[in-house]
Amino acid sequence: MDTCTGLTPPQRDLVHHWLPRAELVTDHSWGLVATTVLELSGPDGHVIVKAGGAEDHHIAREIAAHRRWLLPLASSGHAPQMVIADEETKLLVTDHLPGRLVEGDPSQDAPETYRQAGILLSRFHGQHAESSTTWDDQLAAHARRWLAGPHRIDPASVRALRREIDAWPTGSTVDLVPTHGDWQPRNWLIDDGTVRIIDFGRTDLRPAVTDFARLARQDFSRDPWLEAAFLDGYGSDPREPGLWRRTLLGEAIGTAGWAHRVGSESFEKLGLRQIDQLLR
Repeated sequence: MDTCTGLTPPQRDLVHHWLPRAELVTDHSWGLVATTVLELSGPDGHVIVKAGGAEDHHIAREIAAHRRWLLPLASSGHAPQMVIADEETKLLVTDHLPGRLVEGDPSQDAPETYRQAGILLSRFHGQHAESSTTWDDQLAAHARRWLAGPHRIDPASVRALRREIDAWPTGSTVDLVPTHGDWQPRNWLIDDGTVRIIDFGRTDLRPAVTDFARLARQDFSRDPWLEAAFLDGYGSDPREPGLWRRTLLGEAIGTAGWAHRVGSESFEKLGLRQIDQLLR
């Protein structure tokens, strides 16, 4: 544990207190965000430790998600269960789920993977719903903030995006449900044919369609059978055309702006390409 440079001294001390005999198995930290993800094992069990940096706000959301929204998935072994957490120190410990990441695995091309993921998402979304008349305004404000910040979206596209955003509806009623925020193969595990879900640091109340956006631009676009299997598992298609387009535009703008900010050229190209496709 003393070699884990991603932890602050208070975080390291608390992990030592909680798991005094644990040893590091793997550092799963992504490197693009201020979150350290460690796999530890010892006499007290096999766990995942997540620690947030100074600018991190995902740990608090993930802790809240475990306390409020994860029971339908965690109780069946399809999501991790929280062991212990401390919001002030930005530290979360969950049990370790067996499996390997779907992203980059042959299971990423298997319709059955998406059918199961659709079933799990429907279960997650279905536990709560509430109405909002401010969602469209929030989405527009979020997109405008990204466009006002540093990015490499070309000027003509920026003008077209601003015109379209200015024409978006305001005050319309939208249903919000518990959403994962990054529902895609890089946050899915496959274990002996069973799909499990990880990383709930972006969980929040949003329209259901927001959990379809990243799949649509990546996996659905390369194989329509994966989309059909996902919808079969989910049980319906919530993508009302107007809200769906606004969601995709907001996602593309945010991806291009965020990736430019953190220096991820591959993600930036993905966002820029999606903007170009949507405007064309």
